[in-house]
Amino acid sequence: MDINFPLVLMILVIVTGIIWFLDRLVLAKKRGDEPVPTWVEYSGSFFPVLLVVFVLRSFLFEPFQIPSGSMIPTLKVGDFILVNKYTYGLRLPVTGTKIIPVNEPQRGDVMVFFPPNDDRYFIKRVVGLPGDNIRIINNMLYVNSKLAEQTRLPAIPENPHFLLMEENLGDVVHKIQKHEVAGRLGRDYAIVVPQGHYFMMGDNRDNSSDSRVWGPVPERNIVGKAVAVWMHWESFSSLPSFSRMGKIQ
Repeated sequence: MDINFPLVLMILVIVTGIIWFLDRLVLAKKRGDEPVPTWVEYSGSFFPVLLVVFVLRSFLFEPFQIPSGSMIPTLKVGDFILVNKYTYGLRLPVTGTKIIPVNEPQRGDVMVFFPPNDDRYFIKRVVGLPGDNIRIINNMLYVNSKLAEQTRLPAIPENPHFLLMEENLGDVVHKIQKHEVAGRLGRDYAIVVPQGHYFMMGDNRDNSSDSRVWGPVPERNIVGKAVAVWMHWESFSSLPSFSRMGKIQ
């Protein structure tokens, strides 16, 4: 079972904060010259740090590690990314309720979210906005009957069985990879995206569990926009690398 880290962090902030305030308002006077109990001292030390971390990851930026290959070649397993938590609006921690609207997701954005009926974080690319007519035929994407044109690029040495393509998704040009013969999810698919929802797809088109499997993502499930890779570290048996640092296209 996945740990709900935002909830755990919020509880820690509340508990250490209560102890910190009580110590200054009540406990310190009662204690007099007696030494500060260890648990009170630790709470006072941890509270400011936990509060800063809580505010930063709840409202500004949150780090994530890419666990699967569904976004190859854009993101690789072991990439550490930064997710902008405010670009789509400020949301309450834990519940995700939007309290201040800012921007709406745009076609081509790489977004972190919760799939329908799932409490795990996913990351995919926004290919369909509310009301869009999405059609996929032989791994070619059509948005409102307009083809997202693809240009073939030189093959990737480590993935010789895949085609590396550059896809033009409106104002966003990005890379995808696919098989020469489309898999089950890429042969023939069509949907009109409901209002208040977004259609998500992985850049690794034949190896991605996405909206073709579990449907469009409701707006309330949005976490934030993935903006940058800051480190790559695939396992403890290897050293971290910063060669992939940069903006996510």
